[in-house]
Amino acid sequence: MGLRASGTFEVSLTPQVALSGNGNGNGNGDQIVGRMTIDKQFDGDLKASGRGEMLSVATRTQGSAGYVAMEWVSGILNGRSGRFALQHSGTMSRGAPTLSITVVPDSGTGELAGISGRMTIEIIDGKHNYGFDYSFVTIDG
Repeated sequence: MGLRASGTFEVSLTPQVALSGNGNGNGNGDQIVGRMTIDKQFDGDLKASGRGEMLSVATRTQGSAGYVAMEWVSGILNGRSGRFALQHSGTMSRGAPTLSITVVPDSGTGELAGISGRMTIEIIDGKHNYGFDYSFVTIDG
């Protein structure tokens, strides 16, 4: 990748109307898919806001769940302004997490055109920290 950014962020998740269904066939009204809006404020090397939507499913097994999200990030990354989209995919298998957050190809605008990369998130003492490994490709045409 070549370049690295790091810092912290604050996140607010707002529940939305869940997608309908009961998920288990017994008619007790369990939701199939939860839905939330995402509102983030990044600080550090990335000074930006993030807005998006998340879909999630929790299972009857404690510690097992999954989520996907799409998020637009707008602001300044190490002195370059613009916006780009992030695609999230996370699972928790009996408490063991996996997470992939990737820049959507060709989503960069302004001085962030041509950006590609991957973001990591670590929560330490309740504080959200990010690491962002990224690079730029030359845009044709």
